Amino acid sequence: MWLADKWKDYEVLDASAGEKLERWGDCLLIRPDPQVIWDTPKKHRGWKHCDGHYHRSSRGGGEWENFHLPEQWEIGYGNLTFRLKPFSFKHTGLFPEQAVNWEWSAGQIRRETRRRQAESGAAAEPVRVLNLFAYTGGATLAAAEAGAAVTHVDASKGMVSWARENAAVSSLSDRPIRWLVDDCGKFVEREIRRGNTYDAIILDPPSYGRGPKGEIWKLEDSIWPLLVKCSELLSSRPLFVLLNSYTTGLAPAVLSYMLMAAFGRHRGSAEASEIGLPVTSTGLVLPCGSTGRWMAAPAGADA
Repeated sequence: MWLADKWKDYEVLDASAGEKLERWGDCLLIRPDPQVIWDTPKKHRGWKHCDGHYHRSSRGGGEWENFHLPEQWEIGYGNLTFRLKPFSFKHTGLFPEQAVNWEWSAGQIRRETRRRQAESGAAAEPVRVLNLFAYTGGATLAAAEAGAAVTHVDASKGMVSWARENAAVSSLSDRPIRWLVDDCGKFVEREIRRGNTYDAIILDPPSYGRGPKGEIWKLEDSIWPLLVKCSELLSSRPLFVLLNSYTTGLAPAVLSYMLMAAFGRHRGSAEASEIGLPVTSTGLVLPCGSTGRWMAAPAGADA
């Protein structure tokens, strides 16, 4: 399992009986988590002294019970800053487990940037990254901070605005980031027609969702055709494709298989794993979805 274990402003303090106790900066939150099917003693004082508790409703959805939770606050990860807000369906605007993917993709971008600068000096072109289903911009900011030119695409105008706020508080507003509110599938089709290409593609699709004009997205039906189209967007010297999934029952091996099949015309390899967060009270790991990573073969490698 790949762990997001470099956080200082976030931690899972404990997990029990369908819920997790988290520290987000100075705020303690209790949120539901379907993976937490064990019922262990809740010894941490935060269970009784939290700042906010999200309660699920038997009718669907739920609501926040707010004790001392501010309307918004900020936490940091390395050089990045994220603005948080408690909003519908338990979320805060950030998925901390994705930090393990930010680290990996930023490392790939930095290595490629150094290689290009060694070849071309100051005239080196930046790594071009396409971030689809880009949400509030965690992966976008990590890639931009590493030196990439990023195209950020999400169907929600509110999420794109939030991502731009995160870029501003991270002092990245001057970086080459294109902010686009668009249906990801239709955007990819237009980019193919325009002949645009990218060196790296990041996808973090929802299990189910709707586009800006009501387009229905269901991952099991829609992800494969999208990956095939994305294969047409890779440049002549591609770097990587990262695919994240929170869909229950979709094994990491399935992500790896799809990536190898979709990007088979490009020479490369794939790996996949669960991603997770360490739990402070037990030293165990809370699983938080899966990620597949396709990497191009190094230039000059044997075919």
